[in-house]
Amino acid sequence: MKGRLIYVIGASGSGKDTLIKAAAKALAEHPDIRFARRCITRPADPDGENHLPMSRDAFNTRAQQGLFAMQWSGNGHDYGIGVEINTWLRNGNTVVVNGSRQWLGQAFVRYPGLVPVLIEVSPSVLRQRLQKRGRESAAEIEARLRRHQQIQPPTEHCIVINNDGALSEASRAFIETIRQPVRDTALCR
Repeated sequence: MKGRLIYVIGASGSGKDTLIKAAAKALAEHPDIRFARRCITRPADPDGENHLPMSRDAFNTRAQQGLFAMQWSGNGHDYGIGVEINTWLRNGNTVVVNGSRQWLGQAFVRYPGLVPVLIEVSPSVLRQRLQKRGRESAAEIEARLRRHQQIQPPTEHCIVINNDGALSEASRAFIETIRQPVRDTALCR
């Protein structure tokens, strides 16, 4: 793998999508930095992630055709990252993906040089953000908060970016991480 895979993880509501959007906009003039869009079995949300919405049948067809480099299930949906990331990585690009904390171990096996970036927020901020976005019921929010407590990736293997404060601070740290040269990836392991 000549390129660099930035594997972004964090609880739903931690601000991953917002940081990825901000970085994509700030780095738009860097053709060697690619932002993968996830395929997700949920409808599009103009305020949420810029994903490719699809039915479960369409998702399963793509999976059977081997069109996903990574795929997992969570929160009642299926998620997939297209195989095009492999070409981008072979071509030496930096590739940013919105990953899964539960799939991190498998991602390391498949992409040993990946750089995991954990977007971290305090439980109180996480609760506020989940309530504000209005996508889930109170019971679903509580389930997400419980799931967040149960799924804690090993932070010693991650670059940790706190996103409790101003978006500009977390965004600056995230963009700096993305722009690090390929040779610096070993610092994360």
